[in-house]
Amino acid sequence: MDQLIEFIGNHWLLVAALIVVLGLLGYVSLVGSKGSVNALGATEMINRRDALVVDIRSMNDFAKGHIINAVNIPVNDLKKQIGSLDKYRGKPVIVACRSGNQSQLAARQLRQAGFDEVYNLSGGMIGWQAANLPTTKKQ
Repeated sequence: MDQLIEFIGNHWLLVAALIVVLGLLGYVSLVGSKGSVNALGATEMINRRDALVVDIRSMNDFAKGHIINAVNIPVNDLKKQIGSLDKYRGKPVIVACRSGNQSQLAARQLRQAGFDEVYNLSGGMIGWQAANLPTTKKQ
């Protein structure tokens, strides 16, 4: 114990930096990054707030399995088909892709198009399936 106190006294700046980094990591893990939602948070939004899920994967990938009631708009067609989502402007929109990377850009496009509450599904369908959440193949 005396060595720990001596170490902290001699390296107080390093210890302070460690505490700040650990605090920030804890904050990010609890709150999440702005505009992102994990699989369990998305489930809650879908069930409690009737959130729309927009799956931006290809039609073939979508047909292999997707989140129940998701709308498929391939990422290449998103700009052309944003108008078809106008009726959902008052609802939360969750954008999903395979891993969560492409959907970040698509979520940004939707925000720029005037959608107020848009979330990226962090981890994408890989994260959704890893959480053992249900998927369907029905169109």
